[in-house]
Amino acid sequence: MSFVKIWIHLVFSTKNREPWLTEKLRYDVHKHIVENCLEKGIFLQAINGYTDHLHCLISLGKDQNIAKIGQLIKGESSFWINKNKLTAEQFSWQDDYFAVSVSESQVQAVVAYIKNQEKHHASKSFQDEVDEFMTRYGWQVIK
Repeated sequence: MSFVKIWIHLVFSTKNREPWLTEKLRYDVHKHIVENCLEKGIFLQAINGYTDHLHCLISLGKDQNIAKIGQLIKGESSFWINKNKLTAEQFSWQDDYFAVSVSESQVQAVVAYIKNQEKHHASKSFQDEVDEFMTRYGWQVIK
């Protein structure tokens, strides 16, 4: 029997970082994503976000990869939002995403960080957060 536990902190934003995820819609989308993940065998430990992005903490299964999980979560949730006409305009997620591995010892800290998004973004924009991650991890934008 295979045993795999690879924690991934996955973050993705709305198309053009539009603030479509009002508090009510955000709650409904989170609930829907949790249900969808259960149906698809995706182990989602935590989900939360703000008006223009979502954070997910996921443990990959032995036959899963980041790209496929991201596609399943983002594609299905945008389809559901549009099918149910939950936004005034056509909803979509940005193509890009942020994904970083999380050590087992940091899982609870990441869960707490994800749960605290509303308070966190009261003082820091998503762009500031992205810039901070880019600097912290030494990433560069490739154009």
